[in-house]
Amino acid sequence: MGSIRLKQVSKSFGSVEVIPPLDLEINEGEFVVFVGPSGCGKSTLLRLIAGLEDVTTGTVEIDGQDATTIRPAKRGLAMVFQTYALYPHMSVRKNIAFPLKMAGLDKAQIDRKVDEAAETLNLTEYIDRRPGQLSGGQRQRVAIGRAIVREPKAFLFDEPLSNLDAALRVNMRLEISELHQSLETTMIYVTHDQVEAMTMADKIVVLRTGIIEQVGSPLDLYRNPANLFVAGFIGSPKMNFVEGPEARRYGAHTIGVRPEHLEVSRDGGLWQGTVGVAEHLGSDTFLHVTVAGIGNLTVRAPGEVGVRYGDEISVTAPKERIYRFDKDGRAIQ
Repeated sequence: MGSIRLKQVSKSFGSVEVIPPLDLEINEGEFVVFVGPSGCGKSTLLRLIAGLEDVTTGTVEIDGQDATTIRPAKRGLAMVFQTYALYPHMSVRKNIAFPLKMAGLDKAQIDRKVDEAAETLNLTEYIDRRPGQLSGGQRQRVAIGRAIVREPKAFLFDEPLSNLDAALRVNMRLEISELHQSLETTMIYVTHDQVEAMTMADKIVVLRTGIIEQVGSPLDLYRNPANLFVAGFIGSPKMNFVEGPEARRYGAHTIGVRPEHLEVSRDGGLWQGTVGVAEHLGSDTFLHVTVAGIGNLTVRAPGEVGVRYGDEISVTAPKERIYRFDKDGRAIQ
């Protein structure tokens, strides 16, 4: 249970087409992440699956059944939003129990399901508190608990960590990933953060202006980006791009090389440059190097690399680590 298939699904608001017709298959039990910049259509696509928006054309299938015209509450999906949408006057227990109460389950069933969800999410000791007495991460876990008790075919997450600070985001990222492993339920997760996508997904769907640019595992997209957009979006820091005569030497309109694939030496390398800002992060140092005729390159070096502002260094890109793209931005194999 939990397979979802989109067949030529599109969405227009009036005369504006925000999602051109697309096809997408999500397999049972997969953790799929929709990722892309703001305005790329990822949340709209999620809402089309949930039934919160009507499709303009095409069909949405859930477990092989056409669900295009089925009301959201009847699709068997549970959505977790960016805002927690908790009832402030209710305890954690009552918030989690609310959808079960609305469904007419008896008290014994409700108590059992709520207790199981609270234990899974480490909320047992907070069960009698109200949302105002919880941290942001705890509130988000309550919202997830409210979805879990419904035992949905799939969970839909719409940027659920956006309101959390950096440390909480990391913790919640791990908790949601562990939850997926324990529940073995299909999850679709929307984010603009490619680090979340890379660390959480079984399969990533990269979107731009409503169009699917590439679908694949995190490592597939990292190793074999289909075009310039995917190459620049996946990976942190982003890939360096070089055009002009240097790119033409490699038979391409544009070449790309990731910061972590550039090697630093004092001399004898491929490109000679001057170190500008050096960002020391402990385990890594990001060097911003200006190379004549090429421009600025970001280099990911070991944390204790012995270079500083103004140093002259050589930077080498191993040939097998150089990505080539044609004039239309498509990858050249």
